[in-house]
Amino acid sequence: MNLAHNPSEERLLAYAAGSLSAPEAVVVAAHLALRPANDEWVHALMSVGGSLLEDSEPSPLSNGALADAMARIETDTGVCDVRPALNDMPELPEPLRRYALGPWRWLGPGVRAREVHAPRDGNCRVILLKIDPGRSTPRHTHCGVELTCVLQGAYATETATFDVGDLEEADEDTLHQPRVVSDIPCLCVVALDGEIQLDGWLGRLMQPFVKL
Repeated sequence: MNLAHNPSEERLLAYAAGSLSAPEAVVVAAHLALRPANDEWVHALMSVGGSLLEDSEPSPLSNGALADAMARIETDTGVCDVRPALNDMPELPEPLRRYALGPWRWLGPGVRAREVHAPRDGNCRVILLKIDPGRSTPRHTHCGVELTCVLQGAYATETATFDVGDLEEADEDTLHQPRVVSDIPCLCVVALDGEIQLDGWLGRLMQPFVKL
């Protein structure tokens, strides 16, 4: 598997094992919806994990486990509840259509953000970020993890260009200023831990007004 602009193998393994944080899992799920080859690889990992569970030694159940399971069966109607899409953006990958969205917020000229009402993990949450052609975010670093998957358009940093389906992994050691290089607005889904930290004296002046 080509690892260029894909999640790291460690992150995909955590996703397959169900141990990835909820916000990061939302972004990885969006990436996999846009990259079927990677999705097949993850499902292969899940199959391997299932086989390992089947071959492992069984562990004793807790007291009352059987009674709890039977109670759940008795209350199950057998009807599959298919949830309708919960937001007004049909262009989003299917995993993101499952979540309601907050209103768009203005963050600067040509830059807007919208909260995705997905499960949070401490200060880590999911947002949509939309940047107009030729515009860029302020130069910044991070308090923690920042996972960004491109849904539409493309952006470039000082070291790479990210197109539809690409995923960028950033953390406290990353200092960058994404700039849109496509002819259409760049739409991204982002798992963001804490607030971004703006760089330089101008960034420090702007920090109280840029809440992202």
